[in-house]
Amino acid sequence: MKSRLLLLAALALSTSVHAHADTKLPKGTALPPPEMRDEAKPAISVPLMKEVTRTLASDAFEGRAPSTSVEPKVLDYIVAQFKAAGLQPGNKGQWLQPVPTVEITAANETPLTIAGKGAAQTFAFGSDYVAASYRVTPQTRIKDSELVFVGYGINAPELGWNDYAGVDMKGKTAVILVNDPDYAAETEEGPFKGRRMTYYGRWTYKFEEAARQGATAALIVHDTFPAAYGWNVVNSSWTGAQYYVQTPDDGASQTAANGWVQKPVAEAILKAAGQDLAALSVAAKRKGFKAVPLGLTASFGFDNQVRKSVSNNVVGILPGKVHPDQYVLYSGHWDHLGHCTPDASGDGICNGAVDNATGIAALTALAKANSEAGPAARSQVFLAVTLEESGLLGSEYYAANPVYPLDHTVGGVNMDALLPAPRSRSYAMVGGDKSDLTSLFRDALADEGLREVPEDHSERGGYYRSDHFSFAKRGVPMFNIERSTDLFEGGTAAGDALSEEYTAKHYHAPSDEYSDSWNWDGIVEDVSLFYRLGRDLADSDFWPNWHKDDEFRAVRDKACAASQGGC
Repeated sequence: MKSRLLLLAALALSTSVHAHADTKLPKGTALPPPEMRDEAKPAISVPLMKEVTRTLASDAFEGRAPSTSVEPKVLDYIVAQFKAAGLQPGNKGQWLQPVPTVEITAANETPLTIAGKGAAQTFAFGSDYVAASYRVTPQTRIKDSELVFVGYGINAPELGWNDYAGVDMKGKTAVILVNDPDYAAETEEGPFKGRRMTYYGRWTYKFEEAARQGATAALIVHDTFPAAYGWNVVNSSWTGAQYYVQTPDDGASQTAANGWVQKPVAEAILKAAGQDLAALSVAAKRKGFKAVPLGLTASFGFDNQVRKSVSNNVVGILPGKVHPDQYVLYSGHWDHLGHCTPDASGDGICNGAVDNATGIAALTALAKANSEAGPAARSQVFLAVTLEESGLLGSEYYAANPVYPLDHTVGGVNMDALLPAPRSRSYAMVGGDKSDLTSLFRDALADEGLREVPEDHSERGGYYRSDHFSFAKRGVPMFNIERSTDLFEGGTAAGDALSEEYTAKHYHAPSDEYSDSWNWDGIVEDVSLFYRLGRDLADSDFWPNWHKDDEFRAVRDKACAASQGGC
């Protein structure tokens, strides 16, 4: 779920990004003058961040697993820190926003059986296919559901692209290619931004769109390069307990089952239908592609063990002095993995110091800095969200059930897994130049003497893997910035070594622990930029929007058109 993609990808450092170098603020936008920003620039409290990180990452907090006996202790600590920082309770006088969740664990899985032309084909669960249900039901059975190959499964009205045009998916199973039509491009030119993955390339979107089209089930064809991970990742992620936000209809509006098939499995299925996967994949890259009924049916199923529970987001606010009904968000997730597989020393607590005790420490330091600077023009909301590790569920619940209306929410900053390191010379805008926020980002870098660099491995869709995405997909422009590995002390060699060591040895492991020897200079640089970006939004009359060709522009425009006194 990490926007840093496990911190594995070091940013390309030799060139600057100028895809939209002429990005300017909309005419009439009023930002505070530079001298006012400099005078108001606070000192970021390193002692506070150290103390919050040390405490939240201690064994006493047992790895901060949500919906466990330790959660109240975690929440009490965060609330106490928010109070001390000067925040007010942000949820109608309360600090907490309950997040109802459901855990569904599949069992007794049947093979995937394909019938209709010639002898039936059967494929084993786990090695050939995986599937799960978003519906709260004791049993899932897909029986004789017609298969339809729908290309990339994209419906993008702003691009005039609809892979479902002319096909009725009711009762049928969609067979969908992973990623989007431009994934193999060398540049970022193309209707789907070239090699840079868009939301349309994310597997989450494909299942959501299949449900909107009325499909009974959806199966994505796994291919390692466009997926950016092997089948082992799919298999491990889609077996065992799956977590979802509870919905009023218990998921009835979703497909009955969602899953993946290995590429050789898809090739065999299409061959039985008299089709060729490679040829159809080429055809699906072209606008105007028509879905192909395969003349085959799919049957599979499993039982579901269901457990409902409740976790909590923490919500604090600094009311604005001019526009208190306009809001700027700061977010970070408090949860981690709790008790996990013991390491060689017998340590079985995944403490999550970097991921994401540092984010909550930064959130607290930002709250203190903004409180000490005095009220901004707009209200500032601080969200410590839960269940990020389970699929961004805390932020998803807030965004679907906002305490403050999203059409009155200006934008925001998310912070996730801040790696201890010396200062860097450069930063990247994860997701690329998607919105008017880019202008603020570039101004802030210029003022600090920092460079902008490209996001490395943009084809992996890092923008869609952390909590800001829950807001972005509902139209709220959100910053996700990333410190590069080009350090002032040691350059890229030192930065790459730190990043690779964390990824290889500490990410989601018991050794992700706090150390008094950490270098906080890079984190302070991060948090100083977070402060500047958020405060510029909060002290302005700027309503940023997505660029006209962005996948989130339409939803923001629709919300703003219907807004009363908001965007």
